[in-house]
Amino acid sequence: ISSIFVPTVISISFLAFIIWLIIGAGFSFALSVAISVLVISCPCALGLATPTAIMVGTGKGAEYGILIKTAEALEKLKDIDTVVLDKTGTITEGKPIVTDIFPVKPITEKALAIIAASLEKNSNHPIAAAINAFAEEKNLELFETTDFTDIAGMGISGKIKGKKFYAGNISLMKSLNLNFNNLDIKSGGYAQQGKICFFFSDEKDVIGLIALADEIKSTSQSAIDDLTKLGINSIVLTGDNRKTANALKKQLGIKNIIAEVLPKQKEHVVRILMGKNKKVAMVGDGINDAPALAAADVG
Repeated sequence: ISSIFVPTVISISFLAFIIWLIIGAGFSFALSVAISVLVISCPCALGLATPTAIMVGTGKGAEYGILIKTAEALEKLKDIDTVVLDKTGTITEGKPIVTDIFPVKPITEKALAIIAASLEKNSNHPIAAAINAFAEEKNLELFETTDFTDIAGMGISGKIKGKKFYAGNISLMKSLNLNFNNLDIKSGGYAQQGKICFFFSDEKDVIGLIALADEIKSTSQSAIDDLTKLGINSIVLTGDNRKTANALKKQLGIKNIIAEVLPKQKEHVVRILMGKNKKVAMVGDGINDAPALAAADVG
């Protein structure tokens, strides 16, 4: 009712103001008539007060960087009982740094770093940025990469000097049926420290891994604690393996964390929760979060 009623009343009020000015009445008289139209049309003030309060509230929110697209989003937000949080860039800084390089002999750390950076220079993933920054810091000379392919949610591949190499998570390496050279066991130790492990291989063997750390944002813990106090259940989604996810779980003191989630599966997780009659808010920062943000009750 308000969406039709309020603009109509304001229009009539403005029209009354203009007409009295044209007739020759003074400004104060015309303004009094305009105000009278508003007051008489809304004796309970609800029709004007509610939209005005929402307008002022959303304006105040904008000052703090919170943009509210519709009033409906506010109405739904009060019923939210579950918040799904993306990990990289939302809970963490989204700027991982290289902490460890572990090659398989006879490959050296330097050779592995060069292969890794040569592949990753074609990618815009945060992990790629970290490896490229490391290579730049060490002044490494990179090779030209051809036939570059992005394997969604798993990694990348490309040819260096005519030889094909892969870079990605453990799921990619397993899907290629490669010889791990015990690096899957080695990665477990890094994962327990909350580090992300990125593997590198040729077409037969895993040739090394690079471990990276992505710091948790200083505000993440307090945000999750505040949600818990409000009786809202927080769930973290991550593409990391279960060991890395469990380390994060301990750090944040969070009950629910869903690991090894591919970007395209985020929307599916949100829909499953909504199917269980949960009122879900999705929080994410990346393009791949867009389907889940749109599917949730509030994004």
